[in-house]
Amino acid sequence: MVRAIRGAIQVEGNDRDAILSGVTELVSEVMERNGLTTDDVISVIFTATPDLTAEFPALAARKLGFHEVPLICASEIDVPGALPHVVRLMAHVETDKSRQDIQHVYLRGAVALRVDIAQ
Repeated sequence: MVRAIRGAIQVEGNDRDAILSGVTELVSEVMERNGLTTDDVISVIFTATPDLTAEFPALAARKLGFHEVPLICASEIDVPGALPHVVRLMAHVETDKSRQDIQHVYLRGAVALRVDIAQ
């Protein structure tokens, strides 16, 4: 079955290393918690808040071995009062897990974005 997995992380700031390390942590957690390999991943969409421009989040996934996986990065709309320095992802994967068994991953300050599904 094809499932979508959501995730987000708040990084320290608009710094290349902060973005790459944060996204590495997020992607690694999504993969580990859901028992996935890169062969299970169909595609990943990354978004970043408008205050993060120092690096493409997809570069972190490429460094983790997502060489054959389609990745795209987009900027989120600039909503007044939104949580700053956040990278989100939506991964489309092939898995035998039911929707209820999928682990959505929200890390650091991004837990506040989806306390209903953050694990």
